[in-house]
Amino acid sequence: MLRIDCPWCGTRDESEFRYRGDAGRVRPAPDAGLASFSAYLYERANPCGWHLEWWQHVAGCRQLLKVLRHTQSHEIRWVGRAEEPAPRREESAP
Repeated sequence: MLRIDCPWCGTRDESEFRYRGDAGRVRPAPDAGLASFSAYLYERANPCGWHLEWWQHVAGCRQLLKVLRHTQSHEIRWVGRAEEPAPRREESAP
């Protein structure tokens, strides 16, 4: 089972959290056009390797977290608050 180290509550089981999406995506500018906004909403990559994600601690403090997780091994390398800058993916490699 996946264990996430919440900065407020400590280490908890994955069942207490909800995945909220890719934390690396940048919303297009308001004048970017319909095609850019549609791509932002509906087109998703399926990365293999380290991925920066949003997770919400719904059964605990309800805070939004950034999690750097490996998509194959599910190893978690870093967990931070929503406002914290995440380490670059290449810095997270051993």
